[in-house]
Amino acid sequence: QYIVGVLVQCNYGAQRDFRITGVPIGQMIIAETEDAVKSKQMPEAIESNKDGSIIVVIATDAPLSSTQLQRLAKRATVGLSRVGGWGSNSSGDIFIAFSTAHEIPRAPKFSWNPTVSQTISIIEDPSINALFEATADAVEEAIYNALCMAEDMVGPMGFEVKAMDLEKVKQLMEKYL
Repeated sequence: QYIVGVLVQCNYGAQRDFRITGVPIGQMIIAETEDAVKSKQMPEAIESNKDGSIIVVIATDAPLSSTQLQRLAKRATVGLSRVGGWGSNSSGDIFIAFSTAHEIPRAPKFSWNPTVSQTISIIEDPSINALFEATADAVEEAIYNALCMAEDMVGPMGFEVKAMDLEKVKQLMEKYL
């Protein structure tokens, strides 16, 4: 009855760790690339030692307290680990969560005396597990979307980054399964 949405910026992780539904697709792509390099069909790739960063923004319409939102944000790591992320020392990981459930007036009637302006309802902790699971699923899917929908780009000093070859991924997945 509630919605969880996720947006990721994922400049993160090593190809060797990338997984799709548990399949070590990153290692499979590397193995095929190494075979192509050995047979002189393509130049050798350079992999950086830097791990990068990931920013995960989680939005929900579920009525949650600030503590519950912090707990929800921590579940982003579950989705991240499903795709092969493990949070190295050099990675910059930021996970934030917010709820749109309550409308809090921006400029309530002014008073010098503390007053209760409104009460809010929140989900009871024992019933929050479905939101935790939905968050992990949505983070995993958002990372897949970011990687699979990326396009080739040229960065600083002409450094070229190729998008993931989805046909290759499809072939490798079919081969694996």
